Amino acid sequence: MRKVLLLLICIGTASCNSDTKVPSYLKSYEKLYAENPREANLKWFIESKYGMFIHYGLYAQLGRGEWVQLRDKIPVRDYAKLKDSFTAAGFDADFITDLAIKAGMKYITITAKHHDGFALFETKQTDFNSLSAPSSRDLIGELYEACKEKGLGIFLYYSLAADWKHPYFYPRESGWRSARPDYQEKQPEYLFKEDKDFEKYIDFAHAQLTELLVQYPEIAGIWLDPIMGFYNRPDLFPIDETYRMIRSLSPHALISFKQGANGDEDFSAPERGGAKRVGTQLEVANLVYEKNKNKLKEICNTLQPHSWGYNKANDGEHKKAAEVLQMLADAEAQNANLLLNVGPLPDGSFPEEDINTLIEVGKKLKSK
Repeated sequence: MRKVLLLLICIGTASCNSDTKVPSYLKSYEKLYAENPREANLKWFIESKYGMFIHYGLYAQLGRGEWVQLRDKIPVRDYAKLKDSFTAAGFDADFITDLAIKAGMKYITITAKHHDGFALFETKQTDFNSLSAPSSRDLIGELYEACKEKGLGIFLYYSLAADWKHPYFYPRESGWRSARPDYQEKQPEYLFKEDKDFEKYIDFAHAQLTELLVQYPEIAGIWLDPIMGFYNRPDLFPIDETYRMIRSLSPHALISFKQGANGDEDFSAPERGGAKRVGTQLEVANLVYEKNKNKLKEICNTLQPHSWGYNKANDGEHKKAAEVLQMLADAEAQNANLLLNVGPLPDGSFPEEDINTLIEVGKKLKSK
């Protein structure tokens, strides 16, 4: 069934990516790209060192971080109403890409869909997306085009192992307490009854990943999350099939799934300092760690004290240039990349303190 669905999506879209065109950010690697697109992309990534992470979605309107639906136990129906006030009026792809370049960054990773299930791209799988909101915009498409124009790579973050909106994602009782908010009242939107139901979610996720790969064929890769959602129920995820699908649609695209799901990832992406391991109580996590421990690392950190999505309580407390420069030095000491996060304001614009910090870091890097 999933293979048939994938075929239909490819037929119904412009074309399944043949990967014959060299992406703009890989122009300097054209010769290697002709021989091995993925190897060329990996070489570029290793040499890039520094990228921008963007966590933006409905949660920004509440100003309490990206996990607010789960932590505050906001009912599914009430949270979904945030779509009606999502304008993204301050989201400016040209400004964002110019800022990334000024900061010395070589690529951008943005949340195409976070755990709340809201998509920032054109999708036929659900109307819970930015084109069906007052914004009426394909934010991923806008940033993708700006990155292409300016020679920046772009990775698309996709929450594969958590979706608090989809009716058939597995419940917290099935293994992971963050799979759903701990609601006191049953949510009529949740329809999962048995493990077989999860196949409906996988079909949905594969269809959305296919849309991302076909609509934006020159992306640098797919950045999957959260790994604990996978580690607690690896039996539900056909991860080998997912990776094969990604690579068949985009042979050059890199794949990351935090510390790793099956060991076939191109790089690992631990948080904060890069040394912390997660899921060590679970066998699958330990097995994959051994497979990936010597691979390239991308350490992701955030300019806010802790949150990735905008948290108003931390205004004025964001990291300064000296701290970012130290993070870059720490990453370099581990032969790792640094992926530095900005949590845009409710309207999609960047906090002024983050803009100032990133510009100052860029000046320091340029003067070295």
